[in-house]
Amino acid sequence: MSKIAFLFPGQGAQYVGMGKDFYEEYPEARQVFEEADDALGYKLSHLCFNGPSDELMKTEVTQPAILTTSIAILKVIQKLGVEAEMTAGLSLGEYSALVYGQAIRFSDAVRLVEKRGRFMQEAVPIGLGKMAALIGIQRIDAKRLCEDLSEIGVIECSNFNCPGQIVIGGETKAIEQAVSKAREYGAKRALLLPVSAPFHTSLLKPAANQLEHALTEIQINNSAVPVVTNIDARLTSNKDAFMFKLKEQVCSSVLWEDSMKTLFHYDINHFIEIGPGSTLCGFLKKIDRSKTFFSVENIPSLNQYIQNMEVSH
Repeated sequence: MSKIAFLFPGQGAQYVGMGKDFYEEYPEARQVFEEADDALGYKLSHLCFNGPSDELMKTEVTQPAILTTSIAILKVIQKLGVEAEMTAGLSLGEYSALVYGQAIRFSDAVRLVEKRGRFMQEAVPIGLGKMAALIGIQRIDAKRLCEDLSEIGVIECSNFNCPGQIVIGGETKAIEQAVSKAREYGAKRALLLPVSAPFHTSLLKPAANQLEHALTEIQINNSAVPVVTNIDARLTSNKDAFMFKLKEQVCSSVLWEDSMKTLFHYDINHFIEIGPGSTLCGFLKKIDRSKTFFSVENIPSLNQYIQNMEVSH
């Protein structure tokens, strides 16, 4: 018997044109984009479909854009009668998971992640912070690398994505040094990432504090669907826990690999990544290939998923 989890992507998955075919084809999806446009007071839909990409890449635009695209596609999947028993989202994607669980209203979430994007961008002036991906490194060695270089500047593990892929973030000098030394710690490769701030590190504490205030201004409910949260990889349905965890998530490591293992522990064996890109399916492949996973980001991939559903039934 399939036990389903919905997974929602985070920042970095965006591209010009995302969600456009759903908008044109499905009234449910169109309604989501229109609601986002109304909530933000500008045509987010136009930026998603037509760019320009440098505008879409701005953190305070990217975050509501990915959230909106994910929820638009979700509505179409729900229309097909597919629901999940549990859910999770990578960083920003956690907000999509909470909208799915009805813990946060969509219009509130869109405005909230726009602010979150702005707070995150403003916390560290451009140029002062960087992030890098370490490929083929063990968790223990990545932590050792960060400890050894911490006297140069702030350097921390920000994402534990899957075996052999750990992202580090911190002050520019320390991160650049880590990239050049990573092989000594067992990494096969290390590459700087094209992001504008060192997300999920203690340098983003100012953003977390601003976000805490913004969270008090919206209504957060208990979730109807349990959410595996990034900062501790635990199942959560409690509204007070969400308040605390969403704040802390901005400046804490994202435990994505652990989160997937939590879902495996609850016998989830069927994963649907909903939103732009297919990064999360890529991570799942490296965590456990035996699970079934699909990414639905456009109508062709939706049709493929529907065909698979029909075959398996």
